[in-house]
Amino acid sequence: MSTVIETVTELVKPILAEHNFYLYDMEFVKEGKSWYLRVYIDKDGGITLNDCATVSDQLSEALDNVEPDPIPQAYFLEVSSPGAERPLRNEEDYQRAVNDYIHVSLYQQIDGKKVYEGTLTKLTDKELTLDYLDKTRHRQVVIDRSKVAQARLAIKF
Repeated sequence: MSTVIETVTELVKPILAEHNFYLYDMEFVKEGKSWYLRVYIDKDGGITLNDCATVSDQLSEALDNVEPDPIPQAYFLEVSSPGAERPLRNEEDYQRAVNDYIHVSLYQQIDGKKVYEGTLTKLTDKELTLDYLDKTRHRQVVIDRSKVAQARLAIKF
């Protein structure tokens, strides 16, 4: 399976670069009797259905032209957005999330709370700063990144 991911990554990167998209994630999995190659893409401002269709068409053609076939079994190709509340998994994800509304779960409490939602206003190698609403007052919390159990984009209601 890792060979499939590596091969597809090499094929999809130039396609994404051509459109100023980036690869968020990819998986090749068997669910029931069917295999799925899922490619999650994004761009600044968000990906559209037409963007996904364009990449799907171009990637499908590229895969058809590779010899030997990197995926000899039947499979479904799915190209999609990683979702509005996708996890922040690496430094690039965190950098893109500056000035965005995020949800942060902590290993240890800070000021009696293990969960914060707010705008990521500042990011360093060691800390992130969130502007959050505490009832009706805006507050800031500085969180040591080693205390972050999980962070993801969030939708503000």
